[in-house]
This record gives sequence, structure tokens and C-alpha cells, in this order.
Amino acid sequence: MILGLFRRKKSEPTIDSLYGTIVAQARQPVFFTACGVPDTLWGRFEMVVLHAFLVLHRLKGESEERRALGQALFDRLFLDFDRGLREVGVSDTKVPRKIRQMGEAFYGRIQAYDEALAAEDPGRLEDALARNVLSAPGADTRELAAYVRRTAAHFAAVPYESFLAGEVAFPPPPNGEPA
Repeated sequence: MILGLFRRKKSEPTIDSLYGTIVAQARQPVFFTACGVPDTLWGRFEMVVLHAFLVLHRLKGESEERRALGQALFDRLFLDFDRGLREVGVSDTKVPRKIRQMGEAFYGRIQAYDEALAAEDPGRLEDALARNVLSAPGADTRELAAYVRRTAAHFAAVPYESFLAGEVAFPPPPNGEPA
């Protein structure tokens, strides 16, 4: 019975692949150079959250059974956040509070980005990105917003089976040119 705790679940390679793809895309240097995302621990957190949102946004339209993939991805995301906090020296007693703060930030971003993508006003997404990703309300986020919209549209056309197989590719990141 206890040995089951140490066995890898069948879906872990898929989740590891999806999560690895998210992190690799979130770490593209152009986000930190041309798009103005601060190259800090918090800036990197914001980019991982943004890219995780894009995958989860696509999966939310699936059946309840299929949305379990999104939940497994969320679990992997926060397991990695926990590990990362410990690696940078956050004490064991402070990690739960930091994870709770990150969770609240995550859910706030998800709601803001969902609402902004659904809004007819393109400025809502730009405002949400300026406020959350850049921590600079009013900053120019047109290029980043165009990338988010392009990625959401790209993922909308990707079949669920590609996500299930962990074989999803993000479109190219912004090129640093004005949108």
C-alpha cells in the first residue's frame, strides 16, 4: 500500500512534458529583453504563470474528465514552486505561506487574463499584463498582448490529444518589434 506513494503515475511523463514546454517558453530571453519583463524571480514566476494560463485556458473547455489534465498540470506547477522556494533558501516554516500567496496571485492572474481575453476591449488584456507581468500599470504591453492572443488562438486549434500526449508547441515568442 505505501509503495504506491513512490510509484510514478502514468500521466507524469505527459505532465512533465507539458510543464517543461511551458517553462522553456516562459524563459525565452525576448520576454525579458524586448518585452520588459523584469528578469527577477517574480518576473520569471509571472511568465510561467502566463504560459501555464494559456495551456489551462485551452483545457478549461474540455469535459470534466479531460480537465483532470489541467489539474495535474496545476499540481506539478505548484510542486515546482514549492521546490524552487526551498532551493532559494525559504525556510520550511515560511514555504506554506509563500505558496498560499503564489496561489492567490495565480488565481487572480487566471481570472484577469480570462476576463481580458473574453472582453471586446483589447486594452483590458494590455492593462492586465502591465499590472501583473510588468508591475507597471500603463506600460506598453501591446506586443506581449498580441502574443497572448496569438497563442490562445493557436491552442484553440490544437486537438486535446496533443495536450494529452504532452506534444504541444507554443508559437514563436514576440520578436521585439512593435505589434
